[in-house]
Amino acid sequence: MRQPFQGRLRPPGDKSVSHRAALLAGAARGRSRLRNLAPGADVASTLRALEALGVRLERRDGLVEVESPGLDGWREPEDVIDCGNSGTTIRLLAGLLAGRPGLAILTGDASLRRRPMDRVAEPLRAMGARVDGREGGRFAPLALRGGPLRPLAWRSPVASAQVKSSILLAGLRAQGETVVREPARSRDHTERLFLWLGLPLAVDETPASGTAGEAAAGAPPPVRLAGPASPPPFELEVPGDPSSAFPWAVRAVLTPGSELEIEGVLLNPLRLGGYRLLERMGARLELVEEARVGGEPVGRIRLRASALHALEVRGEDVPAAVDELPLLAVAACAAEGESRFQGLGELRVKESDRVRAMARGLAAMGLPVEEEGDGWRVRGPARARSARVSSAGDHRVAMALAVAAWTLLAPGEAVELEGAESVAISDPDFFRRVGAG
Repeated sequence: MRQPFQGRLRPPGDKSVSHRAALLAGAARGRSRLRNLAPGADVASTLRALEALGVRLERRDGLVEVESPGLDGWREPEDVIDCGNSGTTIRLLAGLLAGRPGLAILTGDASLRRRPMDRVAEPLRAMGARVDGREGGRFAPLALRGGPLRPLAWRSPVASAQVKSSILLAGLRAQGETVVREPARSRDHTERLFLWLGLPLAVDETPASGTAGEAAAGAPPPVRLAGPASPPPFELEVPGDPSSAFPWAVRAVLTPGSELEIEGVLLNPLRLGGYRLLERMGARLELVEEARVGGEPVGRIRLRASALHALEVRGEDVPAAVDELPLLAVAACAAEGESRFQGLGELRVKESDRVRAMARGLAAMGLPVEEEGDGWRVRGPARARSARVSSAGDHRVAMALAVAAWTLLAPGEAVELEGAESVAISDPDFFRRVGAG
């Protein structure tokens, strides 16, 4: 299967931006037009949730028109809202619902019901919403009864764009300034969309905004939102998803003679951690910014087959590369030397325990990968052997194991991937894209 390929890839719309654009369009009073929304099941869960709240959607030819009465006009849902497998849907939607009167119950599939929800339940309660769930709100289903909110200064114990975004969305209904601080910088798509839409948000860049210890530790500046505020209706074409493109980036780098150009892709620096780590391993790549869309830099990424060397990944590398780390473990199997991945605890509370799922899957293929604390130890270069492996129902794991099979298998060997259909969570066309044959 190690056939070289040369070509161009235009990835599907970015999943993170799609969720946020859809929710803000639903919160705006009037008609918004969204193009190139991510096609996967996760964003479909967000759109269905908006319809359950009385937002009208019209879908045609890659365009979604959102006709909304605005957040004040949302109705109390008649039934439980099923968020599927999407942690972004349930956590961000909880933030918007916290400021709305009435009852809403949010749940999801078995995987989502195992993921931590107290991260958003606690700050939303501190703002005045009533939030309950299993084990006191630790797990979904979540029952929310919203109402008037007070502003909040929240110091998040984890660097999580979902937590930050949930609080900021709730802050749209709060009477006063809502402030969020994080231990490390997480994705900033919500902030960029807020600023692009003219909402009263500011990132305080002054060192005095935090403690001396925070400044010394390199903690990011706080984000401030002056509420109440309402987003206006808008039009947006969502840029391509760098995470959805990353499997093909890794495959191009690992397959001798290959070249790939990824077009129309989001180049937000906080989403390029995986590419930068791949570059640190010796990958030959070039990023070219060409435009700004919705406050985001957009352009192209060019990659060529490269000889890789071992990599050291630490906790500070994780936030900007969290979705790409399973694929970087695959790349490390092809790299010269011993790679170490540490501080990956956040991967244990994703759709699966990705640390364990990747270690088991790659080890089953005969690759020298060991689970070590909250990370991996990988020795390369190595070739894979025939095996039956499981995605653990996780789209990122499924994509990574597929790339391992395509790039690392010895001649005459084959891999059977259980749960391959989970790729539909983010990219239903994954197995039909360039170089997949």
